[in-house]
Amino acid sequence: MKAIICEQFGLPETLRFGELPDPKLGPDQVLIGVEACGVNFPDVLIIQNLYQFKPELPFSPGGEVAGKIISVGEKVKSFQVGDFVLALCGWGGFAEKVAVDADRVFKLPSGIPAEIAATTLYTYGTSYHALMDRANLQPGETLLVLGAAGGVGLAAVELGKLMGAKVIAAASSSEKLELCLEKGAELTINYETEDLKSRIKELTNGKGVDVIYDPVGGKFTEAALRGIAWKGRYLIVGFANGEIPKIPMNLPLLKGCSIMGVFWGQFSKLEPEKSFQNIAQLMKWIQEGKIKQHIGERFSLEDSPKALRAILDRKMLGKGVVIIK
Repeated sequence: MKAIICEQFGLPETLRFGELPDPKLGPDQVLIGVEACGVNFPDVLIIQNLYQFKPELPFSPGGEVAGKIISVGEKVKSFQVGDFVLALCGWGGFAEKVAVDADRVFKLPSGIPAEIAATTLYTYGTSYHALMDRANLQPGETLLVLGAAGGVGLAAVELGKLMGAKVIAAASSSEKLELCLEKGAELTINYETEDLKSRIKELTNGKGVDVIYDPVGGKFTEAALRGIAWKGRYLIVGFANGEIPKIPMNLPLLKGCSIMGVFWGQFSKLEPEKSFQNIAQLMKWIQEGKIKQHIGERFSLEDSPKALRAILDRKMLGKGVVIIK
């Protein structure tokens, strides 16, 4: 099968397009003919051996796929050949076929295109878990989203609006902030040209924000935390900036706030029933037109390393997707 191959850990330019043997199907797995694969920040980390999960070389990156099942393991009873599914595979998605444990596969309702399905799990799954399960975001609360024009950030903006919050989007350019306004943000902060802490205070009349969604890290974390409201909730989602911040621990004491980790991949493994409920809700909202993934760019399988480079350089607006079939 054709695939993007990581033979040595490194940057996207070290990946090559070539042939790999078809995956071996385990008894509890399904084999999926991949039609589309989402592009995510963890893909950039995993090819550099910087992620929590460390596959053996050689492997293909790509952690969320949509396509049709072409074979099922002997112990699998819940799926059959021909089912259209989305799956959280971790890696292996930048290829024509991938074998996935059946408990990491979700049968899709009709009418959802493969490219939309394949760009839902990481972004909307992470953001919905963060806002609903971790922060318990309430209507009328104020939500600040850092990195708001990226994949998970834009999903958080859209979901926050849908859940009744007043959304403040923070990003690094006017182009990115315009996109956030289109997705439902009411207010914006350009944290490359404006002081983040001061602007938060100004936009909230000194109160601060109730919930902060942070997939960026680096220098922005402490500044944002200083702008949180009393009993606010700070969601640590990731470190796209490349720097894991060190937080002065007197700040949560003074603010009476909570700092919460958001590790959606582990949540989906340890709490599969709740995770599938969340996915079902997201699919319902997609069908109803209440949320709509913004696909920034589409890539062929051969060009998918360029998608990872765009994420690494923070040039991807919304979500990238690799179209395979």
